[in-house]
Amino acid sequence: MTPTHVLGIDSSTQSCKALLVDAATGEIVASSRQPHLPGTQINPERWIEALEASAGGLIDRAAALSVAGQQHGMVALDARNEPVRDAMLWNDVSSAPQAAQLGGELGGAQATADKVGSVLVASLTITKLRWLREHEPANARRTARVVLPHDYLTWHLGGRKEFVTDHGDASGTGYYSTAERRFLPELAEQALGHRVQLPRLAAANELVGQTAQGARIAAGTGDNMAAALGLDLQPGDVCVSMGTSGVASALVERSVHDGSGMVSGFVAAGANYLPLACTLNGAPVLDFGARMLGVSQQEFSDLALGAEPGSGGVTLLPYFGGERTPNRPESTGVLRGLRTGTTRNEMARAYVEGLLCSMKDAVAALENATGVATRRILLIGGGAQSEAVRRIAPQVFGVAVDVPQPAEYVALGAARQAAWALSGKEEPPHWDIAAPTRFEAQPRPEIYARYAELREATDGWT
Repeated sequence: MTPTHVLGIDSSTQSCKALLVDAATGEIVASSRQPHLPGTQINPERWIEALEASAGGLIDRAAALSVAGQQHGMVALDARNEPVRDAMLWNDVSSAPQAAQLGGELGGAQATADKVGSVLVASLTITKLRWLREHEPANARRTARVVLPHDYLTWHLGGRKEFVTDHGDASGTGYYSTAERRFLPELAEQALGHRVQLPRLAAANELVGQTAQGARIAAGTGDNMAAALGLDLQPGDVCVSMGTSGVASALVERSVHDGSGMVSGFVAAGANYLPLACTLNGAPVLDFGARMLGVSQQEFSDLALGAEPGSGGVTLLPYFGGERTPNRPESTGVLRGLRTGTTRNEMARAYVEGLLCSMKDAVAALENATGVATRRILLIGGGAQSEAVRRIAPQVFGVAVDVPQPAEYVALGAARQAAWALSGKEEPPHWDIAAPTRFEAQPRPEIYARYAELREATDGWT
């Protein structure tokens, strides 16, 4: 029997990645990548160019495809579905004042979280609509429709017929009710100043169109939701991603409404929910430590593993770029416990322990918001490639840590969604992907306790 192939497309902030996958087994058949232009505001047509360069040669080999895209980006379109301006991406923080303003209008942090699942921050689409209204009123008046990056690409691939989105990506807009699983168009209107058209909401396993080559198109989703699909995240799992920033996410059965703002209560690609907590400081903390010690990343890892747990009392608060979890935007890094006898090994380990403790803060925020205890950690991202991080992580987190094989999990999750929609079944297909490497160690709660003491002692510092 000829294998059926599906195509997963990951249109991320940095690049567009495409994976052609065997729909039955999950085996990767072909892959391609095309970089995106840098910046926080991008012409959506540049995404189409990157998509065609990376996925164009693979579409005609696929029976179905799905697009996973960076969350939150505002693609404002006029009555002819032409962009009225460059898309504002999630990492454009221009709308921070508007986030505070809208949050106040909605009754404060907890009332906002109750209504839309998250406290409003500058990354969310709704805040960018208010920014557009205040700073570019002519463009705001021209805006007839607002879609997300993945919606725009799905529309293009389907012959530009219908705008469709899924509940997962929609849950990051700020005008969607995670409790009721529906758009709140009145909130988009409140932000922009007039009524605006929103995409049709589709189920995660729904086929919504067809390409010119005949491939069926699934609804697509946001990048975090696709990653959870690619990793086959299960209840009790927490995915900890150490990239430029840090992200901890979990799959739960009920919507989450955290008024502290530490946890965003998103919807998963499917019937469950995907709350997540973000930190601003991720793998670059390790880069900084290696640079300060004048060593390579491998040497840095070896140094850290040469020290005892607790780093000889040296503790790092790794808030080099401020912090979001907890909310300390003006903070800087703090190193405490240095003595004349402090060794290079202890310094290196302090950086690793500090980063992992910061991620444990994010995991703890998830546990507090969901009431679900962490059964195991799935550790991914660039930081997960450090042997020191892998071996020290279970000491800090206090549970087993599984490190999956390096892969493009967002694109893989999009491919799994395409296979799911093509199958017509209620549940996504099971793929026998290579087993992760498990790391276990005796928990050392004193490491996190010392870190937490430093975090509280420095509250209010800049």
